Amino acid sequence: MIDQAISALASWIVAVISASGYLGIIFLMAIESACIPLPSEVIMPFAGYLVSIGKANLIGAATAGALGCNLGSTVAYYVAAKGGRIVLERWGKYVLISRTDLERTDRFFARYGAATVFFGRLLPVIRTFIAFPAGLARMPMIRFQVYTFLGSWPWCFALAYAGYLLGVRWNSDPTFRRLFHDFDALIVIVVLVGFAWFVRSRWRESRH
Repeated sequence: MIDQAISALASWIVAVISASGYLGIIFLMAIESACIPLPSEVIMPFAGYLVSIGKANLIGAATAGALGCNLGSTVAYYVAAKGGRIVLERWGKYVLISRTDLERTDRFFARYGAATVFFGRLLPVIRTFIAFPAGLARMPMIRFQVYTFLGSWPWCFALAYAGYLLGVRWNSDPTFRRLFHDFDALIVIVVLVGFAWFVRSRWRESRH
């Protein structure tokens, strides 16, 4: 089941990037950064593969990925800033988010906001959702944009470079293809386990 889902997702990502180039990378990474779990760990390596066959530039691919992160993050930021708090204060308990959590987020971002966004962009899973708490805390927009880009670019470059190396050896070393497939499966499993852990931990807190 996971293999089929990964194959379908990979085929769609390759089709989008192949058809649209840098705009496709921006589009896909914007989805990933708008709190929609479309893994950059799948998107950017395929962009790097296209670099290896001469259909993209490594610096251009990384920059397009980072710009997509800024675009998607801006959407998530404004959704959170304009109406997210009201919605979560009223309905958050149904997704295991309490008023105390919102107040804790405000205090945390007031003290560590810029660093949180920067380092959050370098962490799997967390990077997908970091814009939403930044919006809830009303982090200054210019600072948010700068640190989002600075944190996203090295992440996108590293993944694209890994995809480039994979592409160079794709036909000559089948081990690379197997490892890449295993890596994709691992990312999906990590996302599912992380979500399950979050639900379980918040459910236990709510019972105390």
